[in-house]
Amino acid sequence: MGRFDKYNIDLKGLKAEPLEMEFTLDNAFFADIDGEEFQKGTVKAVVTARKNRDVFDFAFALTGTVVVPCDRCLDDLEIEVAAENTLRVKLGTDYADDGDVVIVPEQDGDLNIAWYLYEFIALALPMKRVHAPGKCNRDMAGKLKQHSHGEGADEEGGDDDAPAMIDPRWEGLKNIQIEEDN
Repeated sequence: MGRFDKYNIDLKGLKAEPLEMEFTLDNAFFADIDGEEFQKGTVKAVVTARKNRDVFDFAFALTGTVVVPCDRCLDDLEIEVAAENTLRVKLGTDYADDGDVVIVPEQDGDLNIAWYLYEFIALALPMKRVHAPGKCNRDMAGKLKQHSHGEGADEEGGDDDAPAMIDPRWEGLKNIQIEEDN
């Protein structure tokens, strides 16, 4: 039995009434799938499959948390996941995934949803993944500030109250006023 065999769904065996399946995705699942976004977490997945003539509609409800590296300090950051996604599947001659419909070879008749579960979780994550203000690793945040402020930064990462330097080419734009039509 393979690592992801329990995520195989026999499309040919689906009946007209909806089939509901529940999975708990844990650290072992994420490590086995070896995705780039994250490899730790606990997510509950409820998958409902419905057969409508020659089309299979899947609904995914995902809730839980995953652990990702913070974009700022690289320490672990727990992010809540709550997502609902759908997937439409048909049987055909060759495998194809055009974005709207996944076609599964009829001679196989099985759909493995493990990768779809992972992708739907990854799509639910925010683009910017950072700790709340003041929660980042102090050492790393200090080094980041020191290097991002240039030579004038002190050991703590510079003076946050100092005005930001404005490129002199843009300084003249501050004096432009737009006249309003009455």
